[in-house]
Amino acid sequence: MSDSERTSDDSSGSVLVTGGTGFLGLHTCQYFRDQGWDVTAFDLKPFEPEDDTDGIDFIEGDVRREESVADALEESGATAVVHAAAALPLWDADRIRETTIDGTRNVLWAANEHGVDRVCYISSTAVYGTHDDHPITEESSLDGVGPYGEAKIEAEKICQDFRRMGMCVPILRPKTFIGPQRLGVFQVLFDWIEDGANVPLVGWGNNKYQLLHVHDLVTAIELMLTGDEADVNDTFNVGTDEFGTMKEDFQAPIDYAGTDKRTIGTPAFLTVAVLRVLERLNLSPLYPWVYETAHEDSYVSVEKLKRLDWKPEYSNEEALVETYKWYLEHYDADQEADETGLDHRVAWDQGALAAAKKVSQRI
Repeated sequence: MSDSERTSDDSSGSVLVTGGTGFLGLHTCQYFRDQGWDVTAFDLKPFEPEDDTDGIDFIEGDVRREESVADALEESGATAVVHAAAALPLWDADRIRETTIDGTRNVLWAANEHGVDRVCYISSTAVYGTHDDHPITEESSLDGVGPYGEAKIEAEKICQDFRRMGMCVPILRPKTFIGPQRLGVFQVLFDWIEDGANVPLVGWGNNKYQLLHVHDLVTAIELMLTGDEADVNDTFNVGTDEFGTMKEDFQAPIDYAGTDKRTIGTPAFLTVAVLRVLERLNLSPLYPWVYETAHEDSYVSVEKLKRLDWKPEYSNEEALVETYKWYLEHYDADQEADETGLDHRVAWDQGALAAAKKVSQRI
């Protein structure tokens, strides 16, 4: 789309969002559109028919092909990029590397060639692995879990290379983020709550596990694209600053549902062993990063980002309850479940967990 075709006279800028039709991508596109930006989503698949995409352009393409990214930048005229395209942990290792590492390099090369002002890269706190000392800071050691975490570390190194070339490449490391349109593994949780089942935890639930509302992540992205370059050309953790234990926080949507059920602690070593077997047999939607760390403390410091006047609006409990409300209002139980677990915006096949739910309903 040429400059003469743009209709927003008060636009704050022009942004291309890779992975633009996914969970984070959709929220990012909608938010920046509402802030007056010219927005283009770049993805392999189009938006869903029910998505609110008025005023958002779409270009089909693949971050694994630099030419595809370059063509999208040329067509959109974007002056900034939010690089949110990513492979999820359940994808195979080769696809993860191609999408996360090669894709990030392609986006940055294309952006550099087209004189793009900024590229905000969405990494993950998975780069840290598990730590004994909390909160985890941006200076904590990196020990990514599995191909997903390892690829995110490599992608960050590429971002740092382009910084040294003079580009502004802010990196955000978000905790697990939820909100409207988020299904995936959280749909499993919400299905159990809606059907009046107790919710078993991995471990006793006394650990602190920080989450993040997608709205708060998007406002952090906005800060990365609008803040002073000297302040934002850096790496930042993103998460809520109000959270309790797993037992406390995950009880909130259960209490909202009014089922008189509760979260139930389990011996972590036994539950993890069972989930490992089910995962290897393709009978569980939970991937190792979820069940291997769910019983551990997992929270990061967000003080570095807050020093730039960013402030999260949602606590863990508020984010979980709002996402559950959206699920009750919008989820179609008749839609076909995704057996692969490759998309956060669709329900995942529960496999053997569906039988476990029936037992939990009777407890």
